[in-house]
Amino acid sequence: MFVALVISGCTQTILTAPQRSATEQLLLSTAADRAIESTNLTMFAGKKVFMDTSYFDSYDGKYVLGTIRDAVSREGALFVHDMTNSDIVLEPRAGALSIDGASTLVGMPGLGVPIPLAGAVSLPELAIYKSDRQYSIAKIVLLAYETKGGKHYYSSGPLIGKAYRHYIRVMGFITSSDTDIPKEQLPSDQKKSKK
Repeated sequence: MFVALVISGCTQTILTAPQRSATEQLLLSTAADRAIESTNLTMFAGKKVFMDTSYFDSYDGKYVLGTIRDAVSREGALFVHDMTNSDIVLEPRAGALSIDGASTLVGMPGLGVPIPLAGAVSLPELAIYKSDRQYSIAKIVLLAYETKGGKHYYSSGPLIGKAYRHYIRVMGFITSSDTDIPKEQLPSDQKKSKK
């Protein structure tokens, strides 16, 4: 009896469903990385810096704030956890950190066809040509001022970073993918299809 139960057992694979896909997260983080890389932060070398995050609000905020801390730290800043012990207060803020998308379909989109007394039947998408395009943009601004007295110390102005991904499918079989996300960051299945 026990052997029969073991043999007849089944395996169920559970797939997670995060709020955003890995590709979307990579698009956002790549744009943020590029925005921060575009500025010179050497003026923080040797300074005790407190980062005030109260003005920063966006998707993936913790990653972006960590990227800012990393960049400032690499230039020789000394981060402190108490504002009163700092020389400089650094205030980052985000003007944009999101993705725009566009799709083109030549063919028939997936449809739900109502059937009397039976509900609806879903018909699959029939695409002769389908193109999906995603563009991410990060706009980040840094303000720094002296802790004692509040005198202005530094303004970055708008720091802009971008990333993109294009995916094309023809007749449901031929696919092409192009992105400027660094290849080493892509999932293995996307590395093969990247131009």
